[in-house]
Amino acid sequence: MDSTHAVTDRLAEFIVDSRWQDIPQPVRREATRSILNFVGCALGGSRDEAVGLAARVLTPYFGPPQAGVFGRRERPDALHAAFLNAVSANVLEYDDTHLPTVIHPAAPVGPGLFALAEQRRVSGSELLHAFILGVEAACRIGKAVMPTHYRRGWHITASCGIFGAAAAAGKLLGLDHRQMIWALGHAATQSAGLVESLGSMSKSIGVGNAAKNGLAAALFAEAGFTGAEQPIEGRYGFAPVTSDSIGYDSITGRLGESWEILANAYKPYPCGVVLFPVIDACLDLRSRLPNGEQIAQVMVRGHPLMRGAPTGRRLRLAVRPRSASSTV
Repeated sequence: MDSTHAVTDRLAEFIVDSRWQDIPQPVRREATRSILNFVGCALGGSRDEAVGLAARVLTPYFGPPQAGVFGRRERPDALHAAFLNAVSANVLEYDDTHLPTVIHPAAPVGPGLFALAEQRRVSGSELLHAFILGVEAACRIGKAVMPTHYRRGWHITASCGIFGAAAAAGKLLGLDHRQMIWALGHAATQSAGLVESLGSMSKSIGVGNAAKNGLAAALFAEAGFTGAEQPIEGRYGFAPVTSDSIGYDSITGRLGESWEILANAYKPYPCGVVLFPVIDACLDLRSRLPNGEQIAQVMVRGHPLMRGAPTGRRLRLAVRPRSASSTV
């Protein structure tokens, strides 16, 4: 089989065959840090207005109580718990960031695992292993479709995060090779999320659905619900439909040798990582010129993604002289 037409197959095989003892210690450590960051972000975001509104809207439709929501009293069914925990973890913009893709992997990947762990007996190493593989799937698929995927307007945390959620849940459920392909296929057909939604509560729907529907994708596959055989690389698969710059080797190259979670980073500020240098510069400038009296104009040069965000997300500079103001 041509390598271009074996992408989903090879990724599914890797996830299913991966063993805990094959995971290097630095990868385990980084996964632990990412989950710790995820829980902290979810607790911090649990009282955000968007999370409260989402919980209020969804509560009448909860199924039997199955899983908790970090920092809240609601105990919904597993799918809704995954949704709310993903929204909480992402809403404050403090969640971890995979630097090559700007995916925030823990928010979509983690919630389904915690929901499943309340339903089935799961060890810590099993949960951590599944999380590592979910992050790997999401970030490798993201690398394969960047940069044009994001330029087209796909919110990559949601659109690629759902693959990670499905892969992680599928690993924890013990899916076989064929079922894992189906789970990835169910994720592909539900992938969604638009950059245009950034800056509004609507962004949280995409991230929440990535977690919820990724978990559902794995549960469907476990039950024998069939899916496409080449959902990523097929003629009308995820990659060709959502990108003009596809690099399949980013998905299948050096599987088990290089680990994407090692490219994960943690935020000092609650915003997109491309804005961090601007904030650092503003804080430094303010410390040197506290009243701004000597500033006539500020010109900012930065990453192209700074211009890609909707107007409502653009950073208004902290240094504001009397005679001029600047925005990014």
